[in-house]
Amino acid sequence: MRICGLNKTTLLDYPGCVAATVFVGGCNFRCPFCHNGDLVLHSGDMTEYEEEELISFLKKRKSVLEGVCVTGGEPTLYEELPSFIAKIKELGYKVKLDTNGSNPKMLQKLMNDNLVDYVAMDIKAPILEYDKVCGVPVDVEKIEQSVRFLKAGKVSYEFRTTIVSELHTKEDIVEIGRWLSGAENYYLQSYQETAKNICQGFSAMDSESLFELEKELQQYIKNVKVRGVE
Repeated sequence: MRICGLNKTTLLDYPGCVAATVFVGGCNFRCPFCHNGDLVLHSGDMTEYEEEELISFLKKRKSVLEGVCVTGGEPTLYEELPSFIAKIKELGYKVKLDTNGSNPKMLQKLMNDNLVDYVAMDIKAPILEYDKVCGVPVDVEKIEQSVRFLKAGKVSYEFRTTIVSELHTKEDIVEIGRWLSGAENYYLQSYQETAKNICQGFSAMDSESLFELEKELQQYIKNVKVRGVE
């Protein structure tokens, strides 16, 4: 695994946990609004952490940390992900996985082997718009499989969509809500532009529209929340 970053302490990345966040390099999507452009496009140029170095750090932080968030990039691209997470679990940590849902076989293995406690899956767009929003051809049946696995309820989970006004309409988000109907949690994330975005020049949907969507989607999903808006 290419471990390209470590946030030693976060209260944001793992709901309800004081956690560390591990960033892995590489992704099979090219979402132009991605805020981790370096991890997606240039991870080979980044300084990598040795796995042993990371495990040693986590051993020393057991009195402070409760969980570890594994994010990217796309972690499920790595065949060694289960063995890596197993080492973290052996230390007594809870593990949250961030994923785009493109590898349902890996996701199901992690869930069946009790290696993840919480999964956050990005929903990029309505299913018919995936190729356009992700910047590459996407096998949407695999996305739908991952959604079904999570909705089956073996582990706690959330779905989330980063909403970009140039790529998403309000109707798109309502369509996603209908698709995810019956899910536990769905978060509407307001787009934030930074120097690390793959492409520049996008903008967030206005906050009034986001909160209108939050209310409208509650007919499909019990817990819908807007993130990134004061």
